[in-house]
Amino acid sequence: MDLQAVRTFVAVAEAGQFQKAAVDLAVTQQAVSKRIAALEQALGVRLFVRAPRGAQLTIDGRAFLPHARELLRAAERAAASVRPGRRPLRVDVLTSRSAQSGAMRGFHRAHPEVELDVLMLPGIDAAMAALRSGELDATFRAVAAPGRPLPEDIEATRVLDEPLQLLTGPAHALADAPSVTLAGLVGHRIWMPGVAPGTEWGAYYDDLVAEFGLTIEATGPNFGSDALLDTLADTPALATFMGEHSRLIWPAGHGLRRIPVTGPTPVYPHFLLHRRDNPHPALRTLRAYLSTTASPADPAETWVPGWVGPLPKNG
Repeated sequence: MDLQAVRTFVAVAEAGQFQKAAVDLAVTQQAVSKRIAALEQALGVRLFVRAPRGAQLTIDGRAFLPHARELLRAAERAAASVRPGRRPLRVDVLTSRSAQSGAMRGFHRAHPEVELDVLMLPGIDAAMAALRSGELDATFRAVAAPGRPLPEDIEATRVLDEPLQLLTGPAHALADAPSVTLAGLVGHRIWMPGVAPGTEWGAYYDDLVAEFGLTIEATGPNFGSDALLDTLADTPALATFMGEHSRLIWPAGHGLRRIPVTGPTPVYPHFLLHRRDNPHPALRTLRAYLSTTASPADPAETWVPGWVGPLPKNG
């Protein structure tokens, strides 16, 4: 149904005259007459009769009026639901226990007035498709790796560096070490079943292995973090990397150890991706917040692959 014609019908019904409705709508009286005629033709009934005192509603016009008003209210609600600043900001994170989720929780505490939808999409391809279609406002990913060029309409900003730690079971040879160097990890088996070829973090660990001669195994199915923790607790020969800010919970009997890695400390770079033309005002607020909380890593003490761009300075 032509909403413009419906809006004109309501204006005439409220004004009681075609001429006054035309003034209220800032159109000609001829335009008002044409719209009403088209609406009457579409409905198959007469809505007004001309009278000396103006335009009077017919019985069909009186029946249609409340529905016409509800149509206009529904149209306004529909438009408001997608108007920039009126709908929630939709942001994708890898997992609910990740550093990215922690950053979003911090943002929510700092800006409780911003309504959020936090999603967890299955991979970079799904996230990119959602960004480009407008279903998503932003996503946290590490996609500046070689071979994964970004589309021209997508902007990526490095917003968070997360130091990696070594996670071991209580019987592992390094379990009691206060810290461990990357050189000291040579010869130890680091098991990371979630690092599959072609994933967005695969290039990071490929470069880490190549530069420091580490042994990272991605064998076996990925049954999730609980299965990984169970295996580490029972297998002295295996360890894994995990983010310093990742929140994992395991049974007390597992006795797992989180050991800082130094000399240098490998840090995992998180990027915020969004469409360059995204108009949501809360996206600008999120980017400003992340820029003030970013902690630039000391290049002399940390390691990232050479293809990773710089982390912006605070402020």
